Amino acid sequence: MPHPLFSPEVRMMLEENDSQGMAAFVENLHPATVAESLDDLTPQQIWTFLRTAPIQQQALVFEYFAHEKQEELALGTGREDMAKLIEKMSHDDRVDLLRRLSPAVSEALIRLVDEADRRDIAMLVKYPEGTAGGVMTTDYAWLPEGISVGEALERLRLQAPNTETLYYIYVLDIDRHLLGIVSLRDLILAQRQTLLRDLMETDTYTVKADDDREEVAQMIARYDLLAIPVVDADNRLIGIVTHDDVVDVLVEAATEDAERMGAVVPIGENYMEANFFTVWRSRVVWLSLLFVAELFTFTALEHFEDAIKAVTVLGLFIPLCISTGGNSGSQAATLITRALALRQVTNRQWWKVLRKELLMGLVLGLSLGVIGYVRASLTHETTLRSDEVREHPFEVELPTGTELKKTPAGKVILPPGLVQQIGLTTRRESQVELPPGTEPKIIQRNGKTIAEFPAKSTYSASQIDRWTLAIIVSCAVAAICLLGT
Repeated sequence: MPHPLFSPEVRMMLEENDSQGMAAFVENLHPATVAESLDDLTPQQIWTFLRTAPIQQQALVFEYFAHEKQEELALGTGREDMAKLIEKMSHDDRVDLLRRLSPAVSEALIRLVDEADRRDIAMLVKYPEGTAGGVMTTDYAWLPEGISVGEALERLRLQAPNTETLYYIYVLDIDRHLLGIVSLRDLILAQRQTLLRDLMETDTYTVKADDDREEVAQMIARYDLLAIPVVDADNRLIGIVTHDDVVDVLVEAATEDAERMGAVVPIGENYMEANFFTVWRSRVVWLSLLFVAELFTFTALEHFEDAIKAVTVLGLFIPLCISTGGNSGSQAATLITRALALRQVTNRQWWKVLRKELLMGLVLGLSLGVIGYVRASLTHETTLRSDEVREHPFEVELPTGTELKKTPAGKVILPPGLVQQIGLTTRRESQVELPPGTEPKIIQRNGKTIAEFPAKSTYSASQIDRWTLAIIVSCAVAAICLLGT
């Protein structure tokens, strides 16, 4: 995305062919700002701009371009410039670039660099991308153990222009075995006559070239290191992994973890640049599995359809129960996925995780069950009632001497315990709303008092009391929370 402040100025300098202005712009601003300002230019225009600055500065700016823009520049007309720039790039970054290019283009560029850089590139490119060797650089400062601090500082002044980092200086023997490490701070504060062997730290953390890069990143983060040496089987130093490369690794790992927690197979590339089919495939797999799992909810609701019809108020709490299961499951998945990513949990600890989550699901379920119980117990009486319009006349058997009473709204009140014509006994007080202009007919039959109600009467009754509803809801929420977890 073009820089809102500098991009217009960049275009003006190109139009005026202001070489001095372009050189000052590249050299005086931060390389990241320069790269952002040049981002919307064509490869030819970018090369025109970069050629005005020293090659070292060009390399710094180039490393801040997006990968896609780097590939455009490498494939453009500036291959000789690109070869010179590759020689000045940090060793790990130039290998990453050459890996992204087609083999033909990479080979053409490598032939243009000098012999020493070709050997270095060939050595680094042989390591797989997901390993420590794939992200390490061979650009580091080293010194022998037998020299003094004063001599070490003089040598470092010569090494510094071509070294990526000077935070740590690695002490090696003649066969490049790692003997120890000296920090630049300790070197500056030490007496000039002190020998490096007396100053160096011999208890060092190292990794192998084939170690997983995420494990290397976690080691650097755990021990607060700025870089970590990479050694071979004989403890010979072959490179270092710096903290800036670790940041990139951690960002990629965190992105993959976030995608997995969202039930998405990691895309592994820029969202806007990713192929449509790749994004579809990464999302449809888990989405289909989750959809199939949700079909069990449909099956359960279908099985209890009659019960829900009879007690309609239960339907109001179905979304609550479903969301509770989903939320508790999402919480558990997020915590466990992140713990796996940080190596806080291993596959061998599955039983401990299962036991802990079962207990957690039970306690969470009870906690939410209490809330559900309180809310269900506050359900209004009118919500608990279900209304049914009777299409045909119906009868109700009344106890001897019972008089039917009406509510202020004119509804007939039926006390609990009455037997209806269909054989049901009303367990709770119910009400009947009569069609306009009609009244129930009281008759005697076989020594029993019968109340006849006309067709189109609306029968209203509570199929469940609020306390029973509260118990059912709280138990359901607790169980679903446990299962979701």
